[in-house]
Amino acid sequence: MRLIGSKMEHELREQLIKSNHSLFKDKEKRRLLEVITSHFPEMKTAYVIHWIPEQGEDIYKILINDNTIAGIELDRYRDEAEPIVESQGVSNYLHGLGKQNRIKLAVALDLAKQELRKMD
Repeated sequence: MRLIGSKMEHELREQLIKSNHSLFKDKEKRRLLEVITSHFPEMKTAYVIHWIPEQGEDIYKILINDNTIAGIELDRYRDEAEPIVESQGVSNYLHGLGKQNRIKLAVALDLAKQELRKMD
């Protein structure tokens, strides 16, 4: 999907940048970051593209670098509970996504690629 610079894209970009900063800086996200780094040691950047707070757990979809979507389920009340971690390629994740979620993923991919270029 091509980005066109729409207002929606701009708002999603701001939201994704905040999620990235929160993931790497906030103490509340430390456990999530530890799970990501232990399961994806090649991770250089990550963007939370979806978060579902359930009754007893938090479910995340996270773009790792620019090629992997991680699905992570963390128990909200027991830190010692083993997280559930799944991964898939971006192209597989795209199947069945609605337009807004496709745009959000495209913006996240753009941000991740920019960040990875700066690191090289």
